[in-house]
Amino acid sequence: MKAVILAAGEGKRLRPFTETMPKVMLPVANKPILEHVFDALKNTGINDVILVVGYKKEVIMEHFKEYNDIKITYVIQDKQLGTAHALLQAKKQIKDSSFVVIPGDNIIDQKSIIKLMNDKSKYSLLIKEHPHPSKYGVVFLEKDKLQRIVEKPPEEIGKFISTGIYKLPKTIFAEVEKQASEGIYSLSAVIQNLIDEGKIINTIQTDAWMDIVYPWDLITVNEAMIHNTPSTTAGRIEKNTVIKGKVSIGKDTKIYSGCYIVGPVIIGESCEIGPNVCIFPSTTIGNNSVVHPFSEIQNSIIMDDVHIGSNSFVTQSIIAKGSRIGNNFSSIIGGKGVEIEGEFKKLKNLGVMIGEDCTIGSHVVMDPGVIIGRKCKITSMKRIRENIPSNTEVM
Repeated sequence: MKAVILAAGEGKRLRPFTETMPKVMLPVANKPILEHVFDALKNTGINDVILVVGYKKEVIMEHFKEYNDIKITYVIQDKQLGTAHALLQAKKQIKDSSFVVIPGDNIIDQKSIIKLMNDKSKYSLLIKEHPHPSKYGVVFLEKDKLQRIVEKPPEEIGKFISTGIYKLPKTIFAEVEKQASEGIYSLSAVIQNLIDEGKIINTIQTDAWMDIVYPWDLITVNEAMIHNTPSTTAGRIEKNTVIKGKVSIGKDTKIYSGCYIVGPVIIGESCEIGPNVCIFPSTTIGNNSVVHPFSEIQNSIIMDDVHIGSNSFVTQSIIAKGSRIGNNFSSIIGGKGVEIEGEFKKLKNLGVMIGEDCTIGSHVVMDPGVIIGRKCKITSMKRIRENIPSNTEVM
């Protein structure tokens, strides 16, 4: 059985992190989200994937150009019109009677995919109970059979949502083409039309599915996924370093004397940490990053090529690739009302989100929930209370 992975979207609500890469390439546990999807598929026995790409497709293709664990066939969605339109791009590649459809920006486990593959129904959908169903397609059931999908209802109704992960027959393409001719490009709308025509759509519940909609979701999913990474030590660790729990250290990384690391923690390749740095659980640090002495990092995502100055404190935060943080930097944690793409969210225990290639001077303090765009420059001795758009200089 083949899998079609839908990976053409941008992820506007995840800006600034998706300004230079598609959502599926954002790192979780030091690997792109899409690579976690590949891992799950590989473990089910699926080794042939049709990958629908579009926005910033060259980032995906470059990253996986030497990837051999799964055969990848690329098809391109030039205009991101909708999920059904994305699926339609894979029509010529599907020869089998049925196949699996998976969004490339979701986390799912192999057991759930196997249940879906083994289901005897012609049409099957993975669903999950969710505390905030109105953010998704809410599903209504009768004896595990799908009766109705309501996309993002304005009020909280129902309790189960569609994960967008299906097993479908090859004949679905005729229905997709029919709906597309009427200007309908949503896969959930196509499925609803099949229900209205009397087709039976079976549902299978999963607890393992996770979605990333907003920047802070990366921290939550990273915290969950980091537990699956085994402890490995390929770098050099100096004496008087304390390491507790599950900690992975990449090759050519140097952990200098006096560091205190409590797992789960992942540190990539060719990093320099310390001396006297504290790294606490659920932190990931990408390749070629440097954390200078007497700094502390908690439950955060530090991407590749980041430098964090001495005596800095980073918690519940994301620092994107290539950013340079001066000495005595502090991210304040707390509650914050955040507006993204017209949606207002009230959040707790949130740090800061810093985009790619930012330069931040010494003695800078950032309030909870602040989002700094990419290529920003903030001079020393500043307190940042509001979001800063990309390519801004704060003097």
